[in-house]
Amino acid sequence: MKMEIKETELEKVWELRYKVMYPERDIEYVKLEDDEKGIHLGLYADGKLVSVISLFTDEENIQFRKFATLTGEQGKGYGTILLNEVIDYGKRSNMKKIWCNSRIEKTEFYEKFGFKKTDKKYETDGREFIIVEKIL
Repeated sequence: MKMEIKETELEKVWELRYKVMYPERDIEYVKLEDDEKGIHLGLYADGKLVSVISLFTDEENIQFRKFATLTGEQGKGYGTILLNEVIDYGKRSNMKKIWCNSRIEKTEFYEKFGFKKTDKKYETDGREFIIVEKIL
């Protein structure tokens, strides 16, 4: 299988986010106010977009948002490959920290990569989130 990670057009990113994260909503719901300022990476398996992640940076930190893998493709390691690429990108870019707003039920996944839970929690749309971060 041929895998490739590359910057991906926003329309494709929005479509995958919508299918995976909020199919019960309008597609406008998955669009972020800052999307135009982000770096949007897609993991392609045999030419098919299977996972996306959006990066937002300042001088020292990377926040990743809307990390999603097609439901039928989950559990195959695509998210792991994509997140490892983001961590490597952060290190190559001399960033100090990488972080995200994790759904509570997904924090164990991030802990496998060395992310630590913070004490910052919140709820939106009936879903609970916690900020997790990794010092690079």
